Amino acid sequence: MALTMSCALNTALDSPEHARIAEELGYERAWFYDSAAICADLWMQLGRAADRTERIGLGPGVLVPALRHPMVTATAIANLVSLAGPDRVVVGFGSGFTGRLTLGQRPSKWSDVSHYVDTVKGLLRGETVEWEGAPIRMMHYPGFAADRPIEVPFAAAALGPKGLKVARDNADGVVTVPEPVPGFDWCVNLTLGTVLDEGEDPGTERAIAAAGHAASLWLHFAMEFGKLDMIPGGEQWAAAYDDIPVETRHLDLHEGHLWAVTERDRPFVNGEVLAASGAALGPDGWREKLAQLEEGGATEIAYQPAGPDVPRELEAFAKVMQN
Repeated sequence: MALTMSCALNTALDSPEHARIAEELGYERAWFYDSAAICADLWMQLGRAADRTERIGLGPGVLVPALRHPMVTATAIANLVSLAGPDRVVVGFGSGFTGRLTLGQRPSKWSDVSHYVDTVKGLLRGETVEWEGAPIRMMHYPGFAADRPIEVPFAAAALGPKGLKVARDNADGVVTVPEPVPGFDWCVNLTLGTVLDEGEDPGTERAIAAAGHAASLWLHFAMEFGKLDMIPGGEQWAAAYDDIPVETRHLDLHEGHLWAVTERDRPFVNGEVLAASGAALGPDGWREKLAQLEEGGATEIAYQPAGPDVPRELEAFAKVMQN
């Protein structure tokens, strides 16, 4: 299989150790999520991961521009380069799905994201750029940040035409979910789920703990963007949140997002749902799915493990891709 094998980590305090394990298992990159309301600090954990690893690529997957001033981001990238080396650092960015919705905000405008990324890139090149009406420049002496210019690859997490245009114009590649987008030399496809043991039913508590978040993700997306018809039984599922005031609903809706199945979602997440969505498959089923993703344009699979035994999930998925 020609696909690059990467992992996407829902940034936690033990994610640096998971990145070390992923390196041992042969993963090429470890992308760290950027959702301040539900994750550990992105850059702190990336720095810890750099200290624990030697080869694996590291970077935000994906960065949420609205959470930080571009100078803060440029300095963080420069510091990660100092720790890991420029050849290991990658930067994913997007308009902010989880990172914004968990704060009760809508994703940023792609025009704002594009301007932000161009500003960060200019800073990393050592240029003086304008932000908020004032000129700014990285003024770090040696020992405070990596020397400029700094060139690292950027990938945009995009779905619609505006985001894909930014991916083509302002990035080196694209990050997609659930399906890849053809036409990119570098297309990272975020993939969620668990590899079932031989004879294991997708409805086991282990499988639901490791992959149930994949089903909940699509309900969260459908509710936020008014697309409940894309979820079988979506109206009934969404009704489980009717008792929560609209202004605070995001706090309950995104609890455990991309990591766990909440008590409110659990009645709707079962083995049938996981099997139908391709989130709980045996090794052969995963190989078939990966072949389809590659045929659709994916060049890199960023597998996101979850549940109580992340090392088990990383190892099981690595075996699928390497055999």
